Order: sequence, then structure tokens, then C-alpha cells
Amino acid sequence: MDKDARMEENVSLRNNGELGRAASDMHLDLLRPSARNNTISKAGQANAVGNGRGKYSLIRDPEDFQVGIYDIPLPCFGCGVGWFSFLFGFLCPPMWYYATFLYFGNYYRKDPRERAGLGASAIAALLCSVALLIIASVLLLRSRSLQL
Repeated sequence: MDKDARMEENVSLRNNGELGRAASDMHLDLLRPSARNNTISKAGQANAVGNGRGKYSLIRDPEDFQVGIYDIPLPCFGCGVGWFSFLFGFLCPPMWYYATFLYFGNYYRKDPRERAGLGASAIAALLCSVALLIIASVLLLRSRSLQL
């Protein structure tokens, strides 16, 4: 009898129960509002179809709007500190060094969208340093050859 009870329990779990949850369902607060609503509506739709209902039901109040992490615009005209420093660095190259300092200081941990721009500024600072080193060495060798 005990074996039949286990068998019956397994059958009921397979047909009705939810054995696991998706990762997006567990961390709804980290998703953008549009993705959050899409995930919730898909889950509600699956339940509605399974129960024989084919209509959507209101899950959250429309006034209960939570802002996601990446819904806030980036600083510096929306392009972020890194890309702003990269572009402004062509007029004022020390901005590349400032962004490099931020990059190596892990500033992008506050907002991962900043990482690409800060990395581009670090590469621009490296190329600028190499160009300045080559120009300085050529000028130094040229001034020594003129003295001889």
C-alpha cells in the first residue's frame, strides 16, 4: 500500500505541481519593468491555459511601478562617464587618464553599462601615452644629433 501511495503522489506532482521556478521568476526585482511584466504574464498565461481559462488577470496594480536598475539614464547626457570622457578626450586628453583611473578603480561596479566607455578611454590613454613617448624620444634624439 505504501508503494501505491508513493506512485499516486508522484503522478499528482507530475500533472499538477510545479517542481521548480525559473531564475527570472525568483529575481523579479532585478528585471526591467517591461521584462518583469512579460515574465509574469507568461506565467499567468500558462496557469490560465492549464486551468481552462483563456483570459488575462491583473497581477499588479498599475500604480505600483518599480524602477529597475537599468531604467535610470546614465550621467553625462545619457552616454555615461566613460564614453563622455572618451569623446571629450580628443579635445582634452587628460580626460582619458581620468577615465582610466575610474576604470582601474572599479567605478563600473556601480553600473556595468559604464565599463565599455571606461575601457575605451583606458585604451585611448595608452595609445596617447605611447605616441607621446615616441614623439619625446624622436625629439630627444634629434636634439642630440644637432649638438654633435
